[in-house]
Amino acid sequence: MTEESRAFGARVAQLRRQRGLKQDELAAAIGRTASWVSQVERGVQPVVRLDVLQLLADGLGVSVQVLKPEAPQATPVPPAVEEQPNDLDEARLLISGHPALGVLLAPVPTSEQPTVEELTAAVEDVWELTHAARFSELSALLGRVLPRLERAVRTASPKDRPELAGLLSQSYQALAAAFVRQDEADAAWLAADRSIRAAEQAGRPLYVFAGIFRLAQAFVRLKRLDQAEHAASSAVAVLNQHAEDAEPELLSVLGSLHLVLALIAARGGQREEARRQLNNARQVAARIGEDRNDFNLEFGPTNVEIQTVSTAVDLGDAGEALDVALGIDASGSSPERRSRLLMDMGRAHAQRRHAGEALDCLLRAEELAPETVRTHVATRATIRELVLVAGKTASPELLALAERCNSLG
Repeated sequence: MTEESRAFGARVAQLRRQRGLKQDELAAAIGRTASWVSQVERGVQPVVRLDVLQLLADGLGVSVQVLKPEAPQATPVPPAVEEQPNDLDEARLLISGHPALGVLLAPVPTSEQPTVEELTAAVEDVWELTHAARFSELSALLGRVLPRLERAVRTASPKDRPELAGLLSQSYQALAAAFVRQDEADAAWLAADRSIRAAEQAGRPLYVFAGIFRLAQAFVRLKRLDQAEHAASSAVAVLNQHAEDAEPELLSVLGSLHLVLALIAARGGQREEARRQLNNARQVAARIGEDRNDFNLEFGPTNVEIQTVSTAVDLGDAGEALDVALGIDASGSSPERRSRLLMDMGRAHAQRRHAGEALDCLLRAEELAPETVRTHVATRATIRELVLVAGKTASPELLALAERCNSLG
């Protein structure tokens, strides 16, 4: 227990009493236990993460700076924007309820049972659309592929079931990745969980860890950084026990989990921890020595630097983000990954009030992955900000982009 944590706890207790709240009432308001609040007020439980500080501040009805004056300023929440039609609405309905009710009462294969080869080719198409960020087509394809896979896993011969379960796990991972990119975090959680279950049925442990990566990303989008950190750090701890002479496949998963831990730290305002996790990922990428796409994670030296740009933008370090971006050759990356880099560069330019450069990056990102740009929350907020700053001088190109992204008004 430090003097700092005692002083912080006393401040929390004082503000709580001023609000006329009991410990259990504050706990209920922020989704924690009364015991946790008590430990905070006694200085036993330190609170250092920005997201937890924000949670407490919200419960007490004050700003983070009132609660802890030395805390960094949080990134302003963008004005609410009208909800966009979601390209994955069909897929969301698809995963609602039991995935294969039709075989529960009659668990026998039909004469139209697809072959393993046909389903393998279909899953490859699923991931091609995912990496291209073509979500409308992905949703339509999964509407055909997922029900067939779910039936096949339950009705195929025992010899084929592990391979089919592996294909099912890959399909749900693709769906989880797509849901994350369209800010459908609750659906991403469900899809990731199903991918983990199918991976275990297939007897493919590294697919389980890849599914945990997708699960952690969903938790980040849900702003449950504690759950995201727990899921990712638990997986890293186990993988590190087997990493000394590991094959590239295991290292790809390990490096990707370090990247998601860097994201979690950045979203929680933990600058040094974010840099440490990026450095861990960079060391893993150096061991691999090349860009790979094991488990469709696109992990390698290039992806580490792309994530470094994104992390710097999240932390408000626009200059660093742009300096790193200048050294990246992303020509071998997927359209989705290249568009993400351009969106982050656009956000960095906007932070520095480089309106022309920001617009150029965002338009180039839209050319690569229009569905991603038009549904990405932070990018739409950036476009709205550019329009507001420009006012009557906003260019026709900027106004047209804002209209396509529903970021006007």
